[in-house]
Amino acid sequence: MPRLVGAAQSVQAEQITTFNTSGTLTTQPQTSEIEYLVVAGGGGGGGRYLAGGGGAGGLRTGTGNPVSGGAPYPITVGAGGTAGAENTAAGDGGNSVLGTPTPITSTGGGGGGSGNQSVPQLGRNGGSGGGASGYGGGAGNQGDGNTPPVSPAQGTDGGLGGSAPGNYAGGGGGGASQAGGNGGLPNPANTSGRGGAGGDGSPSTITGSDVTYAGGGGGATRNPATVAGPGGDGGGGNGGVMAASGGVNGSANLGGGGGGSAAYPPLPAAGSTGGSGIVVVKEAAAGTSSCWDLRQVFRQIKADKWTS
Repeated sequence: MPRLVGAAQSVQAEQITTFNTSGTLTTQPQTSEIEYLVVAGGGGGGGRYLAGGGGAGGLRTGTGNPVSGGAPYPITVGAGGTAGAENTAAGDGGNSVLGTPTPITSTGGGGGGSGNQSVPQLGRNGGSGGGASGYGGGAGNQGDGNTPPVSPAQGTDGGLGGSAPGNYAGGGGGGASQAGGNGGLPNPANTSGRGGAGGDGSPSTITGSDVTYAGGGGGATRNPATVAGPGGDGGGGNGGVMAASGGVNGSANLGGGGGGSAAYPPLPAAGSTGGSGIVVVKEAAAGTSSCWDLRQVFRQIKADKWTS
């Protein structure tokens, strides 16, 4: 049938734009507001000895962010934090920013605490906090999440380190939806404690697929017979086991925290890197009401140019 006079006609399709690196968002002409996912870079995993896992990058999502049609807006995608080393805390992840008139900033994940018998490095604050190291990793030494505070919260706290003799292990980094696990919990297989698990991230379907982002890194453990902390769901890296395996890097473009390093020879002292962040923007389909001049409709039909 021919198109009715005055019928609504769609002029703009839904559009989803994914930024794995920094760039510029140029909105479609009819866009007035957007849906967004902004994930910062994850914190690096701590280095030598029995280090804490890196905190996940802050995760913020929402709808109704106002924009102008056909306008450019800067997008920043945070890098993952650097690996920790002996006596040097792991680096925090970089912030990710949606640079609209009402900007949205997600804070990079806090670096995991690096361990040393004399100079323990504490877990760092961030979008999600880094886990404390197993040496000197007592209460209060983990990193705080949701720093600076936003609502809803962009992340959670890191886990405590296991600091009792024979129970040393790193705490897990916080994830978007779950705090990092405490290190040093009893393990029936060995007198040494287990590494704290990285906190789980949060799922999103903004891209059309169900993807989980912003998992925390797992904490390291002392003995191969014990259990290293697993990385949180959403790109968190597994923790290392002393003299057996190093911490695993956080996953790129998921904002995962890096796993803490046990770092006993022959393994290197360095920890692991955090995963880079991501920004996703969805623009809704838009339509406009169009009225045809009846004389033009007649001419189109007569010339056999009126399409159904």
